[in-house]
Amino acid sequence: MARWRAYHTPTTVAEALSLLHQHKDKARIIAGGTDLILDMEAEHAAAPEVLVDVTKISGIDRVAQEDGWIVLGAGITHTQIESSPLLRAHARCLTESCGVIGGPQVRNVATLGGNVAHALPAADGTIGLLALEAEVEVAGHSARGALHSWQPLLSIFAGPGRNRLAPDQMLHAFRFRPNAARAGNAFDRIMRPQGVALPVLGIAARVRLDATLRRVEDAVIAIGPAGPTPFRATRAEEALTTAKAFDDDAVEKAIAAAQTQASLRNSKYRASQAYRHEMIDVLLKRVLHSAVKRARMNDAPAEPNGAQPKSA
Repeated sequence: MARWRAYHTPTTVAEALSLLHQHKDKARIIAGGTDLILDMEAEHAAAPEVLVDVTKISGIDRVAQEDGWIVLGAGITHTQIESSPLLRAHARCLTESCGVIGGPQVRNVATLGGNVAHALPAADGTIGLLALEAEVEVAGHSARGALHSWQPLLSIFAGPGRNRLAPDQMLHAFRFRPNAARAGNAFDRIMRPQGVALPVLGIAARVRLDATLRRVEDAVIAIGPAGPTPFRATRAEEALTTAKAFDDDAVEKAIAAAQTQASLRNSKYRASQAYRHEMIDVLLKRVLHSAVKRARMNDAPAEPNGAQPKSA
């Protein structure tokens, strides 16, 4: 395996972007390196000459409630996400999805930004973020310094393993709204027994109930892999929000809608299209019931000072 020639540890976003701009396609960002190093060993792409380690940048691994958003630095690890009381209260679909990635050693170093930037349609952290309707902060180089912009999460995906970031851009943070009153979210997946295997199918959902706690007012359902990029099951969401009540009939209609809309594929290494079709039924049923249960327990909105709502 060809080794890199230079390894940089910038302490600011501007410094990191300047290095990326200077070396362009010859440079790659590294944080946990759990995907990048494996790709280099497998020679899936030309080995970079320069690695830019972003883990020393101040605030890159933060988690905070700011100006009505929950903000996560792109360098936050899956272990940090899984153990955060704030995220357990507001983003159970994310703590649950990040809690099943790899083994403990991988979760201790692998980052949410790396999970998203790797752009796999079944990436667990990405599926959790998509259900939360998260936005991503992209930082780019300019002559005047770093330029930061917030954009929808799905806007950076170009296809399996491909993102839309320029060589001198990087993911800086993610943000999503805290749990509202009567809202809950959940994640579940099925995978082969090996702890490092990619998921056969993962589903995350977020719901908000009406004042009676009987009907779904709003829903977001994310599924992967169900297409070349992370997939949002909008027809299933509509089936839930147009139903008169959250009951078995509403759930079955949502499942049927998701199965029809999802673009599932056969994989000789993971699962057949038919098997994944059936697993949408199994997983979506579990996830919706968990999310609704949590929404019914969360009968008060988040406090402005960041106090946590009740959560199952």
